[in-house]
Amino acid sequence: QVQLVESGGGSVQAGGSLRLSCVASRSIGSGQYWAWFRQAPGKRREGVAAIWTGTAATFDAASVKGRFSISQDKAKNTLYLQMNSLKPEDTAMYYCAAGRRSGSWNGEPYNYWGQGTQVTVSS
Repeated sequence: QVQLVESGGGSVQAGGSLRLSCVASRSIGSGQYWAWFRQAPGKRREGVAAIWTGTAATFDAASVKGRFSISQDKAKNTLYLQMNSLKPEDTAMYYCAAGRRSGSWNGEPYNYWGQGTQVTVSS
């Protein structure tokens, strides 16, 4: 079992930046996706970005390409999401997820989920 705890959310103006962190209770290990998802009110949950823990290959959604970047610090069991040039449409609850070993990075299910951290971007 893995517990995931997100932090770093907040309220910013459009064009601002935030860095989200997700700390895992133990090493995530290799050979799986470690990802960020988000869900805005009234919308479906969507994948934002993911990293394949073995090779550190990264994946991201078209809507955040060039603005967000995902990274991991294995020594700290931590996943990051650097978010730059934020837009009001990025407003959502952001969730960390782990434990998906096959298929597409933005599919489900993932075995482990955090409680989420709120990001609000004002225009």
